Amino acid sequence: MDDHRFVVSDFVWKRLEPRLPGKGTDCGMTARDNRLFLEAVFWRVRTGSPWRDLPPGFGNWNSQFRRFRRWAERGVFESLFSAMSGDPDLEYAMIDGTIVSVHQKATGAKGGPQNHAIGRSRGGLTTKIVALVDALGNLVHFLLLPGQAHDMKGVAPLIKNVPLGALLADKAFDANWLLAELDERGATAVIPPKSNRKVQPDYDEEAYKWRHLVENYFAKIKEFRGIATRYDKTDSSYAANWNLVAALIASR
Repeated sequence: MDDHRFVVSDFVWKRLEPRLPGKGTDCGMTARDNRLFLEAVFWRVRTGSPWRDLPPGFGNWNSQFRRFRRWAERGVFESLFSAMSGDPDLEYAMIDGTIVSVHQKATGAKGGPQNHAIGRSRGGLTTKIVALVDALGNLVHFLLLPGQAHDMKGVAPLIKNVPLGALLADKAFDANWLLAELDERGATAVIPPKSNRKVQPDYDEEAYKWRHLVENYFAKIKEFRGIATRYDKTDSSYAANWNLVAALIASR
């Protein structure tokens, strides 16, 4: 094994370990090889490789795959991200969507592609991720949608109960219901108006320049090949990868 290619440093491990299944208080569970298991998952999402290609040093690939699925279904990776992300700076927040290609082998899950956030757009099979980041560019929430879905479909669930002071978004998010909701919540809308609006409202153009932070986050997390291209059949597995990588980014 090339230890220098591991991504879980001692510092990060100290933060992650207490939040993993297998603590002494977890009845009937064991923490055996938790760190090696996380490295196995990171190796796969970093390289975009099939589970069957997992190097032998990480253990039996099928055992690690089944463990990954158990943790994904139980929301373990989501809990890791929540624990690592801390308190977001919501003086203002940015929202945007990005599309990733879905590998042809990532279809066939029970319920059909549409039920696992896989659709068709100009790029073929795709998944859309709509994400909300805070004033520092840190991820707050994300949502998976089929690739052809409009970004606006992810807005309501992402900002629900989020006490943001302002929302920065491009003109694709210029919708009357959103502007009305932000106004009702006392939040400022920093959203350029669409060209077909008869009345062109003003917006804070200087504040709008910070919207690039959400695009920066997409670029950062897509450094992992298993994020930039979706190889997972189920939405829960792909979301688990997002949560795990997001937890790593937040813990550094």
